This record gives sequence, C-alpha cells and structure tokens, in this order.
Amino acid sequence: MTSSFDVKHPETLTSFILARHHHKQEKGDFCSLMGAIQTASKIISRAVHRAGIDEMSGATEEVNVQGEIVKRMDIVSNETMIHFLVNSGQLCLGASEETEDVIRPPEHLTGEFVVTFDPLDGSSNIDAGVNVGTIFGIYRRISDSGPNGTNPGELSDVLQPAKNLIASGYTMYGASTVLVMAIKGDGVNGFTLDTGSGEFVLTHKNMRIPPKGKIYSINEGNHATWDAITTEYVTQCKSKGPDGAKPFSLRYIGTMVGDVHRTLCYGGIFMYPADSANADGKLRLLYECGPMSMICEEAGGRSSFGPGDVKDIQPVKLHQRCPIFMGSKEDVDNFDKIARK
Repeated sequence: MTSSFDVKHPETLTSFILARHHHKQEKGDFCSLMGAIQTASKIISRAVHRAGIDEMSGATEEVNVQGEIVKRMDIVSNETMIHFLVNSGQLCLGASEETEDVIRPPEHLTGEFVVTFDPLDGSSNIDAGVNVGTIFGIYRRISDSGPNGTNPGELSDVLQPAKNLIASGYTMYGASTVLVMAIKGDGVNGFTLDTGSGEFVLTHKNMRIPPKGKIYSINEGNHATWDAITTEYVTQCKSKGPDGAKPFSLRYIGTMVGDVHRTLCYGGIFMYPADSANADGKLRLLYECGPMSMICEEAGGRSSFGPGDVKDIQPVKLHQRCPIFMGSKEDVDNFDKIARK
C-alpha cells in the first residue's frame, strides 16, 4: 500500500541510543543504563509537577552532607535515582550529592559504569515553581571487574576527572521536561518528554552553543565577596565594548540546570565563582561542574575554573567543590585573559 504523504516517525531517546551503541563490542550495556536514567527522570518529573497536589512541597528537618536543608522532593528524587540505577545491573558505583558515601550495588547487580548525580538541582526553588533538574555524569570503571564482571568498585572509580566522562546530561523539569545528553565525540542532543506516549522524543538535534553571547549569569548579590578577577570581568560585561557594542544582559534563575540550559541555547557565560565566603566555590565538581562542563564543551563551548579547564581537575574527595565559568568559547576565553594576567 502506498501513501500520498510521508509519515513522520519521531526519534525517541531509546532508538537514538540503540542506533549508535548496539554495534559496539564493549563491556556493559550503556543502553540499559540510560534506560534506567530516563525512567527515573520520568518518575521524578511526575513527582515534581504533582508536588503541591501530593503535599510533597517544603522541607524536612534533615540536613544533608553539604550542610543544606533537605527538601521532601530531594529525598524522593535521590531514592528514585538510586533504585533504578542499582537495579539496572549496570552500576559499578554511584555517588550522589545527597548521600555521604558511595552507592554500592549488591554483587550480583554490579556492572561496568559509574554514575555521579545531583538528583534535584535547584530544589530550594521548587516551592516557587522555578525550573529544577537532575544532573548526571557517566564514567567507565577503571578497576578490574573480574572474570564475571562482579568485582566491587573502588573509590578511584568515582574520583575521575571530567575528561574521562563518556556521557553526561541533565533532565530539566519545567513547563516541559527536557533531557539533554552529551555523548563523548557525538555532540549534544535534547529530548522532550511526550506525556502522551511517555517517551523522550528528539527535539533539539545537534545542539551548538553560539561562539559568543550577550548574556551573563551570576548571583550579583554576592558581589561584595568576589575576588578582583570576577569583579573586573563582570564590570566588563556591564560596560559598552570598545567598538560601542551594548553591554551584556543579566539573567539569573538560581538553578544551575535552568541557567546552563539558557546559556546553551542562547550563548553567553554562566558563572559561580569562589569568593571570600566559599574559597573553593560552592558547586560540586562530581555532580554539577564536571557533567555540565562536558555538555558545554561537546556543544562547542568552554568551561574554566580560572587557573585551567574544569575537565582537567583531579577530584580528591566525593563532595569536592569547584568554581566554574562556562558558556560560549569567546566569552570564557575573555574571562581567562583576565584570570591569567
């Protein structure tokens, strides 16, 4: 039977990954691991959008390992991610911003991959209906998995620099749910959750960050604690260029996922510097800075911590913090010129 029109079949996240990885003869099943992450993202998305109805808004009386008050949705998101990652049978070790120690699956479910994640970035804003999200980074284990592939992982498997990431991504929960994923050497693509079919559908193909932007994103409320480098660069952003170009516009949501997603789409620079109150910066290297840096660089941008690239930092502890300046390549290069004077 022939048709007078072409039927358009959407490309789902699952079919996208299968098309690129089914032929690879490597240990572990990356497709199954991503299946676990996208399932967890769908469940977290539903929980976020129903938080008010299901009385899941607000804080608990707990304080996490970061010294932050734990929101109810932090717990739901963290437990959801852990459950699906562990039961995928692909996890060697996991590390979460909300968990003090590594997440270790039982021996019979031990796999080849390490996943670091922030289960609900921006959760302090969730009661205001602001975009929040899940950030994740995926590494291959570096310890020997043994003849049966079930040897327990080691801390060194988690403490890898971001340049070793094989994939990273974030799922942003807002007016729609969007999963953006970078695969090493294969660029960045975005998938929007179709609530009718329950599938993530390719909507943002081969995402590329503009080489130069006109937006800077930083918490200006902290300007009194910034160092001279950050102060000079932000002053430059707010000033007319030597050719009479207009100053940058300030946009700041206060959720890394939301601010980085906008930077990825429109260009510019996102900054969370070290300051006199947070000498090592505030964002976490393994759960936030590393994975987001990979996405930015795979999309043609850059990510710096001042003295060098974020991807080159060797982590020494699970909850290590890091300053970050990421976005359009020219804008980050301009920051680095000031930082390296």
